[in-house]
Amino acid sequence: MCLPLGADVRIASESACFRSAGVTNGLSGTELGVSFLLPRLIGASRANEMILSGREIGAVEAERFGLVSRVVPDDRVVDEALDLAEQIAGYSTHGVAMTKKVLWSSLECGSLTAAIDLENRNQLMVRMLTKNLEEVIRARREKRKPVYQD
Repeated sequence: MCLPLGADVRIASESACFRSAGVTNGLSGTELGVSFLLPRLIGASRANEMILSGREIGAVEAERFGLVSRVVPDDRVVDEALDLAEQIAGYSTHGVAMTKKVLWSSLECGSLTAAIDLENRNQLMVRMLTKNLEEVIRARREKRKPVYQD
C-alpha cells in the first residue's frame, strides 16, 4: 500500500486490495511515508484503523475512503492509467509541474489565505515565464490542440 500513496492519482482494478502489512508482521505499520500520506488522503481515524489493525480493504472501500480516485475492471486498469497519463502529458509541462507542487505544498499550508497566495504566485510565474495562455487562445480560435513551448 505504501508505494501508491506517493502517486498523484491512484486508479485501482476491481480486484485490488490495500493493507498496512508491517504491523501484522511484527514490525511497525508505518514506513515509506505512510504516516504522513495516508491520514492526509483518507483522514486520521481511517488511517489509524488501517495502520493499527492491518485490515485489508478492497478497491470499492478504498474508493469510498478516497484512497483511490476510481475503480475500473481488472482488464482496463492499465489502459485507463495510460489514457489519463497521456491526457496529463498533453498539457504544459511547466503548468503540470507547478500544479503538482502547489497541490502537495497546500497540504501543509496553515490557512486558506496562504494556499491562495501560493496558487496566485505560481499562476503568475507560469503566466510570466511562458506564452501558454496566448497559445491556448490561438489554438481554440484555430480549432486545434495547443503546442506548448515550455
